Amino acid sequence: MALCLKQVFNKDKTFRPRKKFEPGTQRFELYKKAQASLKSGLDLKAVVQLPPGESINDWIAVHVVDFFNRINLIYGTMSEYCTEKSCPIMSGGLKYEYRWQDDSKYKKPTKLSAPQYMCMLMDWIEMLINNEDIFPTRIGVPFPKQFQQVCTKILTRLFRVFVHVYIHHFDSIINMGAEAHVNTCYKHFYYFIREFSLVDHRELEPLKEMTERICH
Repeated sequence: MALCLKQVFNKDKTFRPRKKFEPGTQRFELYKKAQASLKSGLDLKAVVQLPPGESINDWIAVHVVDFFNRINLIYGTMSEYCTEKSCPIMSGGLKYEYRWQDDSKYKKPTKLSAPQYMCMLMDWIEMLINNEDIFPTRIGVPFPKQFQQVCTKILTRLFRVFVHVYIHHFDSIINMGAEAHVNTCYKHFYYFIREFSLVDHRELEPLKEMTERICH
């Protein structure tokens, strides 16, 4: 029996405390503006556009953190169905396999199960967005030169979560009654990365047919 959407997405199934924006900061005001646009039912293509007079890096930072929270929660709601046994390889069907690499434990691309990959990914993103040298929160502190490059890497890896969920676990999403919510999150994410060319088009291939169907 399908679960009520509110019940599903209010459950505290995230892996860790959610990153939040401090009230009173410019980033918090931008976040509120973005959320208000989403709730108003505007065209998602319009919602992702940079508001006049705002900093592009601030806008990207707000969305990267928000997408991290949302996608972390989406995966958390169906993680019980994604196990070492069901998903021994982090993949998107038979054609796409994703290996993990970072600058510490896994210095070479390493084959991991999907649950292991997801855990490494969320820890890695959390570390980056909490790093003041990369995602500064203090007024007057500039973003580093490589900021957008880091965001591209984060968003590329978050896209792979959608790939795995849609290809391997969409039946579970449907059974939970969460299909419409996940589709809306995906469309918001997709329009944002396309608006600012933040993910290479080759990375988008695994969901190309579905994207053409739901993202007009």
